[in-house]
Amino acid sequence: QVQLVESGGGLVQPGGSLRLSCAASGFTFSRVAMSWHRQAPDKARELVAFIGGGGFAGYGDYADSVKGRFTVSRDNTKNMGYLQMNSLKPEDTAVYYCNVQLDQTNYWGQGTRVTVSS
Repeated sequence: QVQLVESGGGLVQPGGSLRLSCAASGFTFSRVAMSWHRQAPDKARELVAFIGGGGFAGYGDYADSVKGRFTVSRDNTKNMGYLQMNSLKPEDTAVYYCNVQLDQTNYWGQGTRVTVSS
């Protein structure tokens, strides 16, 4: 079955960096676009970054709030997706989720918590 497992979250000071990972299994990862979302306390889940699949694997897009600070990537040989987060701000504090959509069904991981605080 489809599984997504995020890791790499933690506590970091403002201005610091983290790299989140998403391990995918149960489907042909290389063919599928993936995205990263986050949900802060008492807020709706929001799209953070997107990376294409198949022939569009080099295409990425970002929410305005993270452009220039976050970089999305993937390693299809390892079935892994990544979110490099630099210059972190307190407002980046949230649980981060990776997502794929297969046959119009959304699949989510369990999330990894990122806390940006001094």
